[in-house]
Amino acid sequence: MNKRYFIIILLMCLLPLGVQAQQKAFRFAQLTDLHLSPNNPNPTEDLLRCIAQINATDNIDFVLVTGDLTEEGDRATMEKVKSCLDLLKVPYYTILGNHETKWSDSGCTAFGEIFGGERFEFEHKGFLFLGFNSGPLMRMAYGHVVPQDISWLKERMDKFGKEKPVILVTHYPMIDKEMDNRYEVTDAVRPYNIRMFIGGHYHSDRNYRYDGIPGILMRSSLRDKENKQGYGIYEVTSDSILVYTQRVGEPKKQWASFSLTEQYYDRNGKAENYPDFSVNTKFKQVKEKWVVQTGAGIYCSPAVDKDRVYVGDDMGRLTAYLLKNGKELWSFASDKRIVGTPAVSEGIVVFGSADRTIYGLNAVDGSLLWKVEAKEPVLGAVSIENGVAYVGASDHIFRAIDIHTGKLVWTYDKVKGYVETKPLITEDKVIFGAWDNTLYALNKADGKELWKWTGSLTRMHFSPAAVWPVAAQGKVFITDPQRAMTAVDIETGETVWRTFQSQVRETIGLSEDNERVYSKTMNDSIVCYSAKGNVPQQIWASNVGFGYEHAPAMQVEKEGRMFGSTKEGLIFALDGKTGTVLWKHKVGNSLMSTVVPINGKKVLFTSTSGEVGLLEAKK
Repeated sequence: MNKRYFIIILLMCLLPLGVQAQQKAFRFAQLTDLHLSPNNPNPTEDLLRCIAQINATDNIDFVLVTGDLTEEGDRATMEKVKSCLDLLKVPYYTILGNHETKWSDSGCTAFGEIFGGERFEFEHKGFLFLGFNSGPLMRMAYGHVVPQDISWLKERMDKFGKEKPVILVTHYPMIDKEMDNRYEVTDAVRPYNIRMFIGGHYHSDRNYRYDGIPGILMRSSLRDKENKQGYGIYEVTSDSILVYTQRVGEPKKQWASFSLTEQYYDRNGKAENYPDFSVNTKFKQVKEKWVVQTGAGIYCSPAVDKDRVYVGDDMGRLTAYLLKNGKELWSFASDKRIVGTPAVSEGIVVFGSADRTIYGLNAVDGSLLWKVEAKEPVLGAVSIENGVAYVGASDHIFRAIDIHTGKLVWTYDKVKGYVETKPLITEDKVIFGAWDNTLYALNKADGKELWKWTGSLTRMHFSPAAVWPVAAQGKVFITDPQRAMTAVDIETGETVWRTFQSQVRETIGLSEDNERVYSKTMNDSIVCYSAKGNVPQQIWASNVGFGYEHAPAMQVEKEGRMFGSTKEGLIFALDGKTGTVLWKHKVGNSLMSTVVPINGKKVLFTSTSGEVGLLEAKK
């Protein structure tokens, strides 16, 4: 080999990784936190002004749009956003924000239909850009990256090459108290040549380190305190990435820069902090009898019938497991994600899917018995009584279906919002809330409207829509995001009492003797109120020590024990009459759905991180 060529090759091998990946310079823009709303023209005007200036700027290669495109996550507004973004003269790439994932009448499927997918991937001048969802999906919780997206990230970067530079795009920052599995994400990507994360969410310029990996958050496109709209500009040079804020009508201002030759983190290292599982050493009587990692996010509770457990997941699969050991028995694939909890009765399991279908399956072998088509996604949980399944959808229709034939018993078509709750079947009524500030009561036999309760709620986000109502002593009990607990007269729909005393949110539970209702406060405690009387009477409050909390997971009593769960993987049991903490067990660090106790000692659980499992307390 020629000596000169040998020296050149040797020097190239010794250069830092970033220099090896040098490519031609380029520039791109970032729009984030647009918050378009049908009720406010200002965000649309702000976005259009930003787009006009981007179009007037030379050498912008593409635009990243990093979430919270809308205020309420509805299809019509997302289509409006797209019509605005389509005015850009360069390509653009979008991801969801929490306003598209938490409040979504389509179960987040409309976003993919409108913008081409829930992730994006493209290569530009030697850089790989990967955008993905950071949640939370449908349930109020911290942000979360689901298992299948973490697998996708590694697969795409392996294909691209570990030494080539990568920029990751999310909405949420990868920090504690924002992302429940931040450490899983950074551990998964750190072996690769990650140059930075780009995101939004905070509506302000932030320069973070995610376990050493640079992380940039950009200001919102919305007008700021000085009435100026704005966005971000990134200039990629031969050896650096320069970060600017661009206010409309002003010169851009640089506020951060990152080397493409310096290594900011240990690629062989680990995250700096991991969740604390020491609580499990304090309650050693609780064991995980079995746990199955499904590889997909789970947003619904398990349904149980005799010796079998049925669970729906983010990949659209409804899977049956053996109760005694978690062995998978069969799996049925719908076309889109399952959000609502299934129900099973008389050998038939019923569930709704975001593919606009309600399914009835043979509970033994998973074969399809029937299906009912809806006009929009079906996100509601299912309740079954006396061979009739009750479920709400996003097409403003609530349905009663014969589980043996799949024939409609009746429909109610006057629901204004979309339904995600589990209907309450009690006496002669079916009762449910929707994302329209309304609690509905229908006649169970024919679906005729009996009453509607709104409680003078004025904002869609305050709706009693995630809570599963309970009824006792002539009253229906609910909680809502306005942090109130309410008792409603079950015959008239009038408010009996409403209290903000305990600052509860979207959770409720009923004792087996129908004398007490439970709820979870937004800081540490479970509270218990009397179901009797016409004024709110707190019986006890118990400090469980779970910290700040807003997950819509209901409390459930079985054999005198009240079970509950949190957004950070904690399951607990309390004495129903006294509130005494009997045990706590942490199974992970992500949102737990409403748990399902089998008896006073065994409890089934599911989590957004993909686990299905059974806990058993020996005492």
